[in-house]
Amino acid sequence: MNNLFVYLEIENGKVEEVSLELLTKGRSLANTLKCKLEAVALGFKLENIAPQVLPYGVDTLHIFDEQALFPYTSLPHTAILVKLFEAQKPQIALMGATSIGRDLGPRVSSALGSGLTADCTSLEIGDHEEKKANKTYKNLLYQIRPAFGGNIVATIINPDCRPQMATVREGVMKKEILDNDYKGEIINYKVSEYVCATDFVIKIIERHVEKSKINIKGASILVAGGYGIGSKENFKLLHDLANTLGAEVGASRAAVDAGYTEHERQIGQTGITVRPKLYIACGISGQIQHIAGMQESSMIIAINNDASAPINSVADYVINGDVATVIPKMIKYYKKNSK
Repeated sequence: MNNLFVYLEIENGKVEEVSLELLTKGRSLANTLKCKLEAVALGFKLENIAPQVLPYGVDTLHIFDEQALFPYTSLPHTAILVKLFEAQKPQIALMGATSIGRDLGPRVSSALGSGLTADCTSLEIGDHEEKKANKTYKNLLYQIRPAFGGNIVATIINPDCRPQMATVREGVMKKEILDNDYKGEIINYKVSEYVCATDFVIKIIERHVEKSKINIKGASILVAGGYGIGSKENFKLLHDLANTLGAEVGASRAAVDAGYTEHERQIGQTGITVRPKLYIACGISGQIQHIAGMQESSMIIAINNDASAPINSVADYVINGDVATVIPKMIKYYKKNSK
């Protein structure tokens, strides 16, 4: 079994963020395994893909450029990946836990009989000892993900089947360019050798893509509320503070479950992972599932009337007090002292 492969999601000639995050993590894992990092690009007009991904440490870029491959449809992408993986025999294959990855990953893993762990939040390399069989497996992929509604964190391994496949949530890995001048090999393939006519029985006639109006992941300042806010009406205070600071509003799972705000704003293991410059946690107790989704924020301010709340242990500044009293004062003094 050979190298580590990352499937690239591409929209209008641009590689999606989740794929760049996976390339960064993939480079780190490949270094540990002392193997190559390889990327697979399927789509149309892909001449600008190489400059986007090679700086992340990609040793080999496999390109399948054909008009019929964009937009994504299940059958041709599955056929190409299955044949490519059968030939290249990767030891690890990674995809984003997106609508595409959740469709493509199971199809490929089923065809290869390899198994798949979905919605991973962390990936590591380690060993595993099978005591009953008196056997030790070296350099396995630890596929780590929340389970049972985020109440436990499960570590899943695949000792015998290859490739070890996983889909990974967007935002849980940090993207980082390795070297802007990194040199990698580019291989262009003849698509017709990997697909047949029946793979194109489904054609996309019309496509509508609507971007979310809520940009939690891209916000540099986040004001997040928890169950301690108390009500949907009180949650409007967070929007007032966010509007004052030029921020976006997020929430804990408890606040979403209570109906205080939309699910699209949920932050944590079962929501979105964020890394803003400033994270203001309002009425959030700070369960481990929530902290896992925001602990890498540059600065954290916790506003809570519970002095022993777990969120305080990761906060840079703690304000002990009632949110309904503190937030209006923050708005007042920010307006007074800001230019």
